[in-house]
Amino acid sequence: MTEEINQPLPANYLEIDKITKETGFTMPSDMLTCSLLRTLAGSKPSGYFLELGTGTGLSTAWILDGMDSHSTLISLDHDESLLAIAGKYLGADNRLDLVHMDGEAWIMNNRSQKFDYIFADTWHGKYLLLEETLALLKKGGLYIIDDMLPQPNWPEGHQEKAANLVEYLENRSDLLVTKLNWATGILIAAKR
Repeated sequence: MTEEINQPLPANYLEIDKITKETGFTMPSDMLTCSLLRTLAGSKPSGYFLELGTGTGLSTAWILDGMDSHSTLISLDHDESLLAIAGKYLGADNRLDLVHMDGEAWIMNNRSQKFDYIFADTWHGKYLLLEETLALLKKGGLYIIDDMLPQPNWPEGHQEKAANLVEYLENRSDLLVTKLNWATGILIAAKR
């Protein structure tokens, strides 16, 4: 078995990847993580999905590729220029709602919603407002985070913050947690 992805890439993925590199955006989810996101999305038919941190839409494309036609994805980002790239290539998909908003404001304004799947790829929902984000999960819902292994762009002291987050999630009685020492370091939690 290899880490090679031998399945078709999502529509527009290569175009989004090219533009992402041209813009100099250095924090997109890697392809291995994206492949896992697609597979996990396929486990939630008629699912209600949330992505915190759209970026240019690379991971968004993979999540959409795994979703069925009855599912919905809300994906938000505070950076309008990055969100515009995602909108250009993915905005015609009627299962997708792209939202230009700060993560804190969105989470606080939507606390009554419940999701089958949350990919938290930004500070809000991962290091900030974690409790509020986990409260958005339905029973059986998946909470997914990446970049839990040391990354070259981490500021000093971030490794301790990541380790504390993992330890906290592992010690919660309402979550079943699996850590993957693979790709950029992925944690998947299912809500009991």
